[in-house]
Parts: sequence; C-alpha cells; structure tokens
Amino acid sequence: MRHYPRNSPEAAARILSLAALADGSLSMLELEALEEANAYAQLGLHRLQMQEVMRALCHDLLNQAELTEGGVCRVAPAAMSALMAEVDDPQLRMTLLQLCVTVIEADQHIDAGESLLLLTALEQWDLHHVLQPQALPRDSGLTLAPQAAMH
Repeated sequence: MRHYPRNSPEAAARILSLAALADGSLSMLELEALEEANAYAQLGLHRLQMQEVMRALCHDLLNQAELTEGGVCRVAPAAMSALMAEVDDPQLRMTLLQLCVTVIEADQHIDAGESLLLLTALEQWDLHHVLQPQALPRDSGLTLAPQAAMH
C-alpha cells in the first residue's frame, strides 16, 4: 500500500474508503451518506480528492490484498493495522470512527468485513469506551456514546 503522511487527510480518507468498501461493494447509499455527513470537508478534502484516494486504495487492494475463493479482496490484518497506525491524532480518530460508522450503517446491514474494520479501529485506537454496549447486538447498528467523545 502506498504511504500517506501521518494524520493527513489522505490517510484518514483511505480508512474511510476502506470502510465504504469493506462489504465488497460501494453503494449509492454509502456515497449519499458520505455527502450528507459532509465527510470530505470534515477530513479536509474535496470530493474529487476523496475519489482519488478511493481509486488509489482500490488499485492497491487489487495488487496486494488476499483474494478469497469468491474473488473478494481481504485486507491482511497487518496491512489494516498499518493503515490504522497512520492516524494517531485523538480528535481525528473520533471523527473518522464516527464517519466510518455512518458509511457502514448506510445500507442498514453490517457485514463481517465492516465489523472487522470497526473492531480493528476500536482495538488499535483504544476506543472501546465510545460504544454503547446495548446497541451492538441489535440490528439497529452501532451507536457512539456522545459523552465518550469528550474523554
């Protein structure tokens, strides 16, 4: 995978792009969710810059990711950890986690790949405290605890 500077808009956009693609496809619902959340501006990018980061990620995934029997790209755990490590600013991590949850919940279904991405972020960024546990088992999605964002 290509390298982006630590805490750069591109490094954050790549993680958000990975969240959007984690279920194996990019839907209009996910793109609309990004627009409605003003995700590009929150990360310091314009829509075209975000699209370029997403294209670059797709290129890197096709060249380096593991393909499953069904032809689905799987990102190796070490590669996902390396991507997560490029964002270490606490506020950017919270913003990015909220945006990832927004895009993942857009189609009202949380896929295994999406769960893995969120769990990796929560674990690596030590953000377990931001989830409301009662929301996890329900099909209503993930909920970030607003008070946790202030820690």
